[in-house]
Amino acid sequence: MSLSSGPLDGLVVVALEQAVAAPFASRQLADLGARAIKIERPGGGDFARGYDRTVNGLASHFVWLNAGKESVVADLKTAEGRTLLGRLLAQADVFIQNLSPRAARSLGVSARQLTERYPRLVACDISGYGSGGPYEERKAYDLLIQAETGLVSVTGTPETPAKAGISIADIAAGMYAYAGILSALHQRHRTGRGTALEVSMLEALGEWMGYPYLYGRYGGTAPARAGASHSTIAPYGPVATSDGQAVMVGLQNEREWAVFCTGVLRRPDLVADRRFASNALRVEHRRDLDRIVDAVFRELEPDEAVVRLEAAGIAYARQRSVTEFAAHPQLAARDRWRVAQTPAGPVEVLKPAVTADWPTPSGSVPALGEHTRDVLAWLDAIDTEDGETA
Repeated sequence: MSLSSGPLDGLVVVALEQAVAAPFASRQLADLGARAIKIERPGGGDFARGYDRTVNGLASHFVWLNAGKESVVADLKTAEGRTLLGRLLAQADVFIQNLSPRAARSLGVSARQLTERYPRLVACDISGYGSGGPYEERKAYDLLIQAETGLVSVTGTPETPAKAGISIADIAAGMYAYAGILSALHQRHRTGRGTALEVSMLEALGEWMGYPYLYGRYGGTAPARAGASHSTIAPYGPVATSDGQAVMVGLQNEREWAVFCTGVLRRPDLVADRRFASNALRVEHRRDLDRIVDAVFRELEPDEAVVRLEAAGIAYARQRSVTEFAAHPQLAARDRWRVAQTPAGPVEVLKPAVTADWPTPSGSVPALGEHTRDVLAWLDAIDTEDGETA
């Protein structure tokens, strides 16, 4: 493998996937150079194709999650479809699926079943709640997992709980599947054997809930919902300037608090104020603190607020809209956008988050069944070669 081909060049990934979690994992592998073959059902394919029509008539979720893959249509309820899947598995290094545990076992495609038949295969099951237990067959959409893990209970305003604005449970599961698959491939390199992996959305997002879990279980109360502010650090959150624009301000320690008082608020007397002598006390007296900080920033023009924060070395950020994020000067300066081809024309998408010496693939988003004939021809050629060798 050369650096010009990607670190996973030559690996074949077969994915029986839909929605977000599994497609997120397999797209990361495709970005590293693996050949990712996506199996879709006849008729509509991955139901994420129909989520919306915002990207020149295509669904935003599907465009985001499926660049660089090949789409193969197969009806696994038929003998022909199951035969095709078997032929693909015989060539695969990795298999990913996010059917329900019962459906996967019924089709014979659970990770345990497949690694028994294909000892070198790295097979990964992704589900909502994992195999076994009373929740095994419950439907598990992202919002439901956010609720079950307690994320919704600690997100939002004091008056109103809220979900995260992105599919965070799906993404968490996809990231752990991706990391587990890479680890299993490394193990296979050493041992020659594949591995059966299982990732549940509940357990993946549950890991990300480690801080509020520990805080609540051993502190007696869960972190309070604090809107865009931090529930257990103060000051840490949005502050409105004179024109109403919000600046995000974040402090981490007592040294920064002293500098913030003298250099930003221009209130050195606050350094000795016993109400604010530690972070725990500042959180306890958050209402008093917020009134003081808000009163100062309401008198500042946005540029003046930034000048003071910069001079004091206090961390801050603009509260950008999604449109403003797309025009972020740091992303432009680092050349972080790439063009992906789609059935509806080219679209701009972000490059993979890891920057390395290997190339960034352009990655086309496939039409439903676009590569079925090509993949069948590839399998036929392999069968012919095997026959000639025999």
